Parts: sequence; C-alpha cells; structure tokens
Amino acid sequence: MNAVVEEHHDEHHDHGPAKGITRWLYTTNHKDIGTLYLWFSFAMFFVGGICALGIRAELFQPGLQIVQPEVFNQLTTMHGLIMVFGAVMPAFVGLANWLVPMMIGAPDMALPRMNNYSFWILPFAFGMLISTFLMEGGAPNYGWTFYAPLSTEYAPPSVTFFIFAVHLMGISSIMGSINVIVTILNMRAPGMTLMQMPLFVWTWLITAYLLIAVMPVLAGVVTMMLMDIHFGTAFFSAAGGGDPVLFQHVFWFFGHPEVYIMILPAFGIISAIIPTFARKKLFGYDSMVYATASIAFLSFIVWAHHMFTVGIPLAGELYFMYATMVIAVPTGVKVFNWVATMWQGSMTFETPMLFAIAFVILFTIGGFSGIMLSIVPADFQYHDTYFVVAHFHYVLVPGSIFSIMAAVYYWLPKWTGNMYDETLGKTHFWLSFIGINVTFFPQHFIGLAGMPRRIPDYALQFADWNMVSSCGAFLFGFSQLLFLFIILKCIRGGERATEKVWEGARGLEWTIASPAPYHTFSTPPKDMADAHG
Repeated sequence: MNAVVEEHHDEHHDHGPAKGITRWLYTTNHKDIGTLYLWFSFAMFFVGGICALGIRAELFQPGLQIVQPEVFNQLTTMHGLIMVFGAVMPAFVGLANWLVPMMIGAPDMALPRMNNYSFWILPFAFGMLISTFLMEGGAPNYGWTFYAPLSTEYAPPSVTFFIFAVHLMGISSIMGSINVIVTILNMRAPGMTLMQMPLFVWTWLITAYLLIAVMPVLAGVVTMMLMDIHFGTAFFSAAGGGDPVLFQHVFWFFGHPEVYIMILPAFGIISAIIPTFARKKLFGYDSMVYATASIAFLSFIVWAHHMFTVGIPLAGELYFMYATMVIAVPTGVKVFNWVATMWQGSMTFETPMLFAIAFVILFTIGGFSGIMLSIVPADFQYHDTYFVVAHFHYVLVPGSIFSIMAAVYYWLPKWTGNMYDETLGKTHFWLSFIGINVTFFPQHFIGLAGMPRRIPDYALQFADWNMVSSCGAFLFGFSQLLFLFIILKCIRGGERATEKVWEGARGLEWTIASPAPYHTFSTPPKDMADAHG
C-alpha cells in the first residue's frame, strides 16, 4: 500500500513532465495547458490571417479578381469566426492558465483534469469548422454575425457543422471560466486579499463571469437556428410568425459582452507592463478594478446599439445611445490611469512597452470612433460601412492582438528562461504598427464615403484607399512570420534570463526561477508585498 501511495505521490508531484506526445495529450499541468492554448491560438491566427489576406487580395482593385463572390463571403465569415473564437479567446485563456496560478501563488489550476478537457475540445471544434470549406455548398457564407434568415433559410448545408462547432467552443469557454473563478477565489496565497491581486487576475475573474453569463445565450441562438433549419420551427422566419429581428437581439445580447471578453484581459496585461517599464506603481489601482467591473456590467445593457437601423422605437434608440456613451467613462478612467502611470516615470522602451503604448494610443482611437457610432442619427450613415470595420479592427487588433503580443514578449523569458532578440522584437513591432495603421485607417475614409462592408467588388471612387489598405494588410500579415521566428529562436536559446527578468517588475511570478519550474508554489508564498505592482 505504501509503495502505491509513494508511486502516486511521485507521479503527480516530484518528477518533471512526461516524455513525447502523451505529455501533451494527458497533461493536467497549468503551464503545459497554457502552452497548448497559446500555440493553438497562434495557428488559428495564421489560418484567420490567410482568410483576411484572401479578402484584401480580392479588394486590391475594383472588379472580381481572384475569388468568386460566394467564396469571398465564406472567407469573410470564417475570418471573423476563427479570429474571435480561435485566435483571441484561446490566447487569453492560455495566458490565464500560465499566469493566474503563478500570480496568486497557487500550485496549479483548481480543476486540472477539466482544464485538459477544455483545451482538447477546441482542435475538434475548429477542425470541424475549417473542414466546411471542403463540403458541398462550401463554408458558412453569411457573415460572422450569422444573421437569420440568411443563416437559416439560405445557408449552405455546412451550417449544421458550424452550429455544432459553436456549441463545442462554448462548452470549452464555460469549463475554462469555471476553472479560473474557482482557482482565483479558493487558491490565492494566504494573506492575498482580492484588492491585492494583480490586475490581470482581476480582469480575468470578471471576464470569466461574463463568459459564463453569455455563452449559454450564444448556445441558445444557434440551437434556435438548428430548430428552424431542421425541425420546422419559425423563431426567425416571418412567414411562420417569427421575427428575424429577434435573432439580432439574442445574438447581440451575447455579442456585446463578447467584445469586452476580448478586451478586459488585455487591460490587465497593459496594467502589468506599463508600471514595469515606467518604474512606478500603477496609478489608481482601486479605480482600475471598479472601472473594469463597471465596463462588464454596462456591457450587458447596450447590445441594441448594433441595431439602430432595424426600426426599434425612438425611446429605445435614445436609451441605447446614452447607455453606450456611459461606457466611455470607465474606459476613459483606464486610459487616464495608464497615462498617469507613465507620467514622469523612468521609462524605457523595450518591445513589450512599445506594444503597450501603441495599445493605449490606437485603442483610444478605436474608442473615439465607437462614440461616433453610438450617436443614433450618425450611426444611420455609418452602419454597415467600412467605417464600422475600421472601428472594430482598431479596437481588436491594436487592442486584443497587440496586448497578446506584448504579453508574449513580457513573459516569454520567464517561460523559456531565455531572452528574446530585442532588435528583432522592435522590428516586428514597427512592421506591425505601420501595417495596422496603413490597413485600417484608410477604411475610415472609404466608410465615410459610403463603401458597404462585406462586398467583393466596389465602385471606382474607392479604389485608391482599398489598394493602400490591402498593401498594409500584407505587410502586417507577413510580419507575423517574424514573430513566429522570434519565439522559436527564443525557445531554442539566447541570453539567459534572470529570475526577475525586468528591473521594474513586481508580482509573485517574478520571485520564481526562469524558466518557471514545472511545479511552482507547492508551498504557498508568504510575502504578499507589492503583489499587484
């Protein structure tokens, strides 16, 4: 009996990782699972990026150049779905897996086996989604928002596989969120109060509650679609007494909090990086926590600002307009606090800081165009034009994607034990920064001039800016190959990283060795001073 106990104890605590493929299939270690999530999201980032480059190649000149309109619609739909559900969200879950236990002094996630399941659902879900390109009728072709009745009455047969894939993604997200909440609430080191947690942990705690609240709504709306397609119901069919606008209400009740699910963890990352390289404590920690919670709450009561043009009553339009504008207040608090943290700091401009500063500037531009879109009479003009495309890409690419890149550069030395190549990192930043702005800033102009989104061909007056935009897209897309090279080069070797890595870094993850040992904090840390920086 003792031998069995010792063997069991040894199996789970004393050795390093298993060897070969079984390590990754069966692992319950939070660092391994975080690594799996991050590599998976990187792969999906490239798949979604290929779809985007297909779109921009077609739009390089007026006329039909490369793909047929139905294939263009498939690329548009799959680009959005893969980037949102396959690239951004799994990347943040991967960062949560890697960092949350280390930041709160926990030995692992609270539910490690469920953690393994929640990851391994995803490759099957996205394998199924991407395989729809090879099916009769092609991939989903109705836009990433899959509005009914376009997605129920006129969709290709592959819509059923899309619905099943969405269910699997939702299950994965809910399992991951439960894990994050239980870990943060139950496994913090003794003496770490909620208001001593790093902001990344706070933002993920709030994000996890958002995910649990809205993923069942998404499951509900795709189940109603399934019923309409296969079982004779008419939830969204006007001919059967249903209402297509009901779809938009249910979808956006999920969709608007989803936007904040993709940006709140980014706020936590930026709130870790800026104080480190400004060598100051974060300005207004408490107000940052309250602002994050306020944004999460408000995200549930503004959904119909996506629907100003569908004919909702004037009172509804006024309410949703003012409620949307209110979100600018806590967001402004955050931007002010980041700028105040940098103010009179001893700033240095390593690659993570460059991405963080670009985040603050470009995300703020995206926020301003969001306020423009919140104004009902103006939105009647902007709606479904490239102005909206420019707006949400300014929020999501320099917002979510840049913050993920900043996080990778910031914590990569802690993960690998090697420093990345700073010169290459800065080159990657500038190529990405220039590429993003050249791609998306001109889209404001063509949108204001009236170019509709999701069209494969366009009038001659939009040609010049579309050409500029496509050039920027290819610059940004191909510069990500440099990012991949930098990461692989860092994993293979380089200058050895110290325990603390960055001079101004605060937090428990900087008290352990670099690279982080396979098992950390088997005994809880005692010193909680400066845990949140």
